[in-house]
Amino acid sequence: PEDGSEASNYLIPKGKHINFNQGEKIKKGEYLLDGQPLPHDILRILGIKELTEYFVNQVQEVYRLQGVIINDKHIETILRQMLKKVEVKVSGDSSYLPGEIVDRIKFDNTNEKLKAEGKTLAEGERVLMGITKASLQTESFISAASFQETTRVLTDAAIKGKVDPLNGLKENVIVGRLVPAGTGHIKNKWNRKALADDNKFLSDQEKIEPVETQAN
Repeated sequence: PEDGSEASNYLIPKGKHINFNQGEKIKKGEYLLDGQPLPHDILRILGIKELTEYFVNQVQEVYRLQGVIINDKHIETILRQMLKKVEVKVSGDSSYLPGEIVDRIKFDNTNEKLKAEGKTLAEGERVLMGITKASLQTESFISAASFQETTRVLTDAAIKGKVDPLNGLKENVIVGRLVPAGTGHIKNKWNRKALADDNKFLSDQEKIEPVETQAN
């Protein structure tokens, strides 16, 4: 390799056609054999950008054969959900364990807090999950239970004492509330502010009452 790293050996099955000749230089991520590459390998070797391009092209090819025109953004939205998890490699000073699968946004927020405190950051790699598994790995157990494996999801939530904050669209529709978008978003914002004001008022009352009792 030109970057000075150690050479790698690859075993090639007998009878397979090789896409390069003796002494030919190949780039990182090029196909050594005929066939379709694994999406997980594309993500690990080439990154998210190349995976997105490959994923969109493969799906669009199926639709084009049927004469259907679909915008890339719809496919990219699905892929985004499949890539929303991170596998922890090094826990650093965080509470995560190596091998744990956590939400990417939650992982980034944890690292920002660790960085602000001058602590060692956690390290992780993006994980490509199947559509079914990605739907069951959501933060909302109500949303996950409505998709598949309802009994298992609800039982697990009950055992662990989970609380659903109802932040997403799906879980709010299920319980009959306005979705957190548009008018519903503003109403939820007012409700959160009212709840915070009520809690502050009750906290202040608890501080005042003991003083009045002592004065009497």
